Amino acid sequence: MRHIKTIGLLAISSLALAACGESAGGGTRDSIRAVGSSTVFPFAKLVAESFARSNPEFNSPLIESTGTGGGMNLFCSGIGPSTPDMANASRRMKASEFATCQENGVTDIVELQVGLDGLAFASAQGGIMMNLSPKIVYEALAASPYGGEQTNETWSDVDPSLPNEPIFVYGPPSTSGTRDALKELVLEVGCKSNPEMEALKESDEDKYDQVCTEVRADGKYVDQGEQDNLIVQKIENNPRSIGIFGFSYLEENADKVQGLPMNGVDPTYENISNFSYPGARPLFVYVKAAHRNAIPGLDAYLQEWAKSWGPGGSLSEIGLVPSPDAERAKNEAAVNEYTPMTGEDLK
Repeated sequence: MRHIKTIGLLAISSLALAACGESAGGGTRDSIRAVGSSTVFPFAKLVAESFARSNPEFNSPLIESTGTGGGMNLFCSGIGPSTPDMANASRRMKASEFATCQENGVTDIVELQVGLDGLAFASAQGGIMMNLSPKIVYEALAASPYGGEQTNETWSDVDPSLPNEPIFVYGPPSTSGTRDALKELVLEVGCKSNPEMEALKESDEDKYDQVCTEVRADGKYVDQGEQDNLIVQKIENNPRSIGIFGFSYLEENADKVQGLPMNGVDPTYENISNFSYPGARPLFVYVKAAHRNAIPGLDAYLQEWAKSWGPGGSLSEIGLVPSPDAERAKNEAAVNEYTPMTGEDLK
């Protein structure tokens, strides 16, 4: 019965998509369009290139690096050829984004965890080196550490064992999923090292979010936009600076930059895959089931993802860390069955 219901929903969605296309005056679109995360971008681009070689009867997918937040806004704006088919994300969809999707008629969404990445802290080869921790990073970068004034100017101000060098960090913008990962995996963890912050969360959650996740804006943290390769260039040119980006960019530029350990654990393929590295995070792709039969090649493109994300697959060669076996099996089933997400466990 559930299977029949799903087929019915997909049929209705396809009709709605066609109607939307007609009303927009564009008819249909003959190529896949994906938007979203700059971290997922190189993986999506590689899959798109492989898809184009294997399926010459279809046009090459258009992959846009808009940042996770910007991609979600576009993805959830509605269905039809003027909207993207897919959103790439370096963090999971938020409950508020899911609600916006539902309100705008994007009701059947397939969620795929395509692999794992690490939130890498790095410096230039031969540049500044230190053992970081969530607490150190929080106290160095928070706008108002533990609700107090931010007075740390050097790393040694934060911890006397660290270099007496100015705090200067290039990182992702507020629209980036990498920035969300920085907040959730590092800043908030460091903030909660202070027991008073747990009490603040109970009494005033908005104040807690501001204190624990807002980044200083005095020039010590430089928002470098959605181009992670630009962060690599910046730290390469300034050996006293630190950059924050996805692990794949660390792998890709290993001749130029070096990873900084977190809690004594290096950002490596193995440490991310077993989650011993604190900055390990899953990466996602979201797909509109309503576009399945309306956009040529969408099924085949998703199959190309599934062929590429396993151990020894083409994506691992450029830094993607494969998800655990059980997770991959679940996502391969979602590719074949277009299983819609419920949104029940989103935050």
